[in-house]
Amino acid sequence: MVPEPSGQLMFYQGDGKAFSTAQLSMGSGTSGLLVTEVKKQLKSADINTDLVIIDGSPGIGCPVIASLSGVDMVLIVAEPSISGISDMKRIISTAEKFNVKTAVCVNKYDTHLENTDKIIAFCQEANLPFVGRIPFDYNAVRAINNGLTIVDIDCASGEAVKEIYKKALKLLFDNTGDSSRLFKIH
Repeated sequence: MVPEPSGQLMFYQGDGKAFSTAQLSMGSGTSGLLVTEVKKQLKSADINTDLVIIDGSPGIGCPVIASLSGVDMVLIVAEPSISGISDMKRIISTAEKFNVKTAVCVNKYDTHLENTDKIIAFCQEANLPFVGRIPFDYNAVRAINNGLTIVDIDCASGEAVKEIYKKALKLLFDNTGDSSRLFKIH
């Protein structure tokens, strides 16, 4: 038996910013371990920042659990579908076990308004912060196809994301203004 790499780690740094990512080999079952390695790589980097954002994978599984480990807050981006609501509830339950502050927003909220209302009602009942709705927006596809993000262009989804970001940071800071714990990996 010969060891086979299960993925490739990549690290980019410049202009005071760093980006740590990885690509999992097809058929590999070590996605959670790879997420952990991406986080380790970023922690060991010589960067001075108050904010680290981890873009976790959708669903609920090893990579999501690895993404939650050691963070101060999780922003769940729920989809207004039956599976999206189910995944949201499972991630909330997992975040509670990690004792992680949690907030929720809905992506493409206008594709199923009834399920969006169910998500908002669930958050209210569970006393979870609901920080916003992102509309379905064809401009998002155009932005990505042009190598931009939705916050780089003037579009409804970009404006919604900017507001959600502000609300999430406010929750994270606990109104103290202390940015030393901003999505910090411990």
